[in-house]
Amino acid sequence: MIRNLQVIHVILLVLAVTFPLRSSAGRFHSHDNFRYCAISCRANGASLTDFGGVGDGTTSNTNAFQAAIAHLSQYAEYGGSMLFVPPGKWLTGSFNLTSHFTLFLHKDAVLLASQEESEWAVIEPLPSYGRGRDTEGGRYISLIFGTNLTDVVITGDNGTIDGQGESWWNKFHKGELQYTRPYLIEIMYSENVQISNLTLLNSPSWNIHPIYSSNVIVQGLTILAPVTSPNTDGINPDSCTNTRIEDCYIVSGDDCIAVKSGWDQYGIAFGMPTKQLVIRRLTCISPDSAVIALGSEMSGGIEDVRAEDILAINSESGIRIKTSVGRGGYVKDIYVRGMTMKTMKWAFWMTGNYGSHPDNNYDPNAFPSIQNINYRDMVAENVTMAAKLEGIAGDPFTGICISNVTIEMAKKAKKVIWNCTNIEGVSSSVVPKPCDKLQDQESGCDFPEVPLPIDNVEIQTCSYRRKLPLGDHVLKHL
Repeated sequence: MIRNLQVIHVILLVLAVTFPLRSSAGRFHSHDNFRYCAISCRANGASLTDFGGVGDGTTSNTNAFQAAIAHLSQYAEYGGSMLFVPPGKWLTGSFNLTSHFTLFLHKDAVLLASQEESEWAVIEPLPSYGRGRDTEGGRYISLIFGTNLTDVVITGDNGTIDGQGESWWNKFHKGELQYTRPYLIEIMYSENVQISNLTLLNSPSWNIHPIYSSNVIVQGLTILAPVTSPNTDGINPDSCTNTRIEDCYIVSGDDCIAVKSGWDQYGIAFGMPTKQLVIRRLTCISPDSAVIALGSEMSGGIEDVRAEDILAINSESGIRIKTSVGRGGYVKDIYVRGMTMKTMKWAFWMTGNYGSHPDNNYDPNAFPSIQNINYRDMVAENVTMAAKLEGIAGDPFTGICISNVTIEMAKKAKKVIWNCTNIEGVSSSVVPKPCDKLQDQESGCDFPEVPLPIDNVEIQTCSYRRKLPLGDHVLKHL
């Protein structure tokens, strides 16, 4: 009986939001107009309240989001559409996005992730991982999810998405999770994606996870989580091509940026690298993790990463490469410049023994290749250890270059301030003097000057109008 009433409620909701749109005026009554910036503008717009949304912080809006996006998806061929989330606290479970679509949060809008596990579908593990990160088997779908999309924008006037992650963190610590925790935003197998101008709070796990995607722009985000929260990575580009991350402020319980491409044999078989990645103007605080991490899941390869103008404060390490025997894959052509670090455990860290594996079927002869790593034009203060660079015996990390770097050591610094094993490289104008394995040279390290294609993508100024013109050419599809 209860299930039947729920079905009737959904049917009535869809009818209620569909027929009023077919008014004699052929549009919503216009009372919301504003400008915003996006990779694509939309011809049609609607508010969540037009689909029964209630912003009281307690009423579930999962059905409202799902009904709204299902309806707006019909405008993909007619100039695309925007769903506007007005001021209020909008409790919701997971919902899927559509192509040629914009989700826009007003500055006083807060999306509250539902605490009810029934609001989170369980989906298959990622093929390049072979299992969930927290547990074997499946994973809870992300709060905002999309797959096989083209031209999708998630943005706002610094509106907020609150994952209310504490209950998930507690279950993780207690070993009570049946499936891997959800992320806040995950976009898969998609192209032309923008995520911008939002505040993300208290994610159950990773905050933003673009995967198997291309032409991705992430900008203007504030991402906040307690520094003790587990695995609350900020932005994790994963098997993505042509990605731009810029102008973000991140406080995290894990890596602020973690560049990935699959896990051991599953990532090797999937074979999709992350490449052509730009990271710039990032501020990060992460006392127990890295500002920018490469790996540890890097079995599909990571190449051509360019990071500049980075501020690291009270973080474990500035740049960290994480890999191990069994990973295979490669990390190559990495370029970082213009980094400022304040209160760090390590300025630079590379490790070849980050040994977690998805199962026991990984290839023990799958050695990763780490080469052409360039760090230049950096200053650091209050640093416990300048660098911990540990390659793999018989598989050294090669082509490391560090130049024009000044590191001020902490009063209680380690006695050995450079620890280098199984590496090869060069250095110039580095203080304090590096280890002997970084041979002195006169020239500085490389940084490419030719821009990547993602830098040529322009952001437009768009106008939002709350209207859906329902001509005969659209009505026949409803």
